[in-house]
Amino acid sequence: MSDNTIRQFISFTIGDEEYGVDIMAIREIKGWTASTALPNAPTYMRGVINLRGAIVPILDLRARFGRNATETTPRHVIMVVAVGSRVAGLLVDAVADILAVPAEDIQPVPQLELVATGFLTGLVTVEGRMVALLDLDHVFAFEDMDLSELNAEAAA
Repeated sequence: MSDNTIRQFISFTIGDEEYGVDIMAIREIKGWTASTALPNAPTYMRGVINLRGAIVPILDLRARFGRNATETTPRHVIMVVAVGSRVAGLLVDAVADILAVPAEDIQPVPQLELVATGFLTGLVTVEGRMVALLDLDHVFAFEDMDLSELNAEAAA
C-alpha cells in the first residue's frame, strides 16, 4: 500500500544550499529587521525582535549550521516558525519556493559519522535540485545544551 500523502514545504536558501520547512510550521515571512542582542547568547542567536507585542528570538541558521554569521542586508528574510508552543525567527538569505512533495519521494538522510545530520528529517529532489528538509525540533534543541558550558566558552 503506497502513501499518497502530499507534504508541503516552504524552501529557502542559505548561500548555494536550499532547505525546506514544513509549511504548517510557518507563521509569517518578513523582511530583515535589526534585532536586539542578548548577553551570553550562543553565536547563532542574533537576538530578539518585537513582533506585534511578542518578543521573538532570531536564530541565524547559517551560524547554527556551524558557519560564519550572516552579513545581513535588506534582502535577507526572517521566517517566523512555531515549534510546539515556541515561536522563533529563522534568518535566511531568501525564500525560494513552495514545494508540494509526495511523502514517498522524501529520502532518508544518509548517516555519516563525520557529518552532523540531526538538523535534517529528509532530502527531496525537486526539478533537479536537492532540498534538505529541516527538523525544527533539533534546530531549537539549544535549550537542552548545558548553559554553563556556553558561558564558559564565552568567557574564554
